[in-house]
Amino acid sequence: QVQLLEAGGGVGQPGEALRLACQASGRIASYASMGWYRQGPGRTQRELVASISRPNIPVYSESAEGRFTISRDNTKNTVDLQMDSLTPVDSAIYYCRYRAYTTYWGQGTQVPVSS
Repeated sequence: QVQLLEAGGGVGQPGEALRLACQASGRIASYASMGWYRQGPGRTQRELVASISRPNIPVYSESAEGRFTISRDNTKNTVDLQMDSLTPVDSAIYYCRYRAYTTYWGQGTQVPVSS
């Protein structure tokens, strides 16, 4: 079992930044990938924002590329998402995801972006 605890959500202002953090605990596999997904208002599916797998190779969605930065600390089992230059389109519930043999999701954290 793996537990994911997210932090850092909240109201964002257009053009400003927010940082999300995810702490994984439990039986962590060394080969697991960790990342962030989001589900926007009215959307039925979660979409990839960014993920990172060992050896710390990041993958970004087209909308996140150049604005968001994912980072991972393998010693602490954390994965953070620095979101810069926020726009209202980034408004969503953001979920941390851990994927190894099994996939686990965090509870989600709300990030509304509004002026």
